[in-house]
Amino acid sequence: MASTGTRSLASIAAATVALGAVSFAALPGKNSVTSNDIGKGEVGKSEIKRNAVGFSELRAGSVRGSEVDESTLAKVPSAANADTLGGKLPAQFETRWALVSEAGVIERQSGGFAIVNCYVANANCYIDAGADVTGNGLSATIAVANTDGSAILSGEAGVAPCGAAFVACAPPGTESGSIIVVAPRASDGTVPGGVTPPSAANAARFYVFVTGTKG
Repeated sequence: MASTGTRSLASIAAATVALGAVSFAALPGKNSVTSNDIGKGEVGKSEIKRNAVGFSELRAGSVRGSEVDESTLAKVPSAANADTLGGKLPAQFETRWALVSEAGVIERQSGGFAIVNCYVANANCYIDAGADVTGNGLSATIAVANTDGSAILSGEAGVAPCGAAFVACAPPGTESGSIIVVAPRASDGTVPGGVTPPSAANAARFYVFVTGTKG
């Protein structure tokens, strides 16, 4: 009987240990917290360590634009050249312009132009562009005029920077990289009206354009 009783006690002890192990295994680990232990809105930014939440912890669409402080965002590395084109700033591709009348005065402009000598020294116009234009794109075109005594419906205009080695500008003080010479002519290349300088009735209105900046 003693032997049977001993075996019974041993069996009870083993079962108790086993149950204890199962119970222990079912308990959460030390300092562990499950989602059931956290109420909605109880965890804020101050409770989350810096860099503790990574991409793998976020569900698609779980972060909205209103939750991102845009002032803390840096420029995307692949967009480092987004502010330039070929290393040049946007201003280096801008076009400035001026409209010069038959009387040799600027009627309208985008800014920065001033007449130096127009239809006075000769049949050309000399315009200060306010900056060195020897490295810019220059162009000029005749503006149609049909309300004066000598209608101008066509023509041509040559243009060059006075500071360039391939052109010499006549009026004093015009040999400068900021001065543009524009030579308006009739379609056959002659001075309108055949007289130099032309009268306001025969002179041409024209537009002059400066594109980009040097460099």
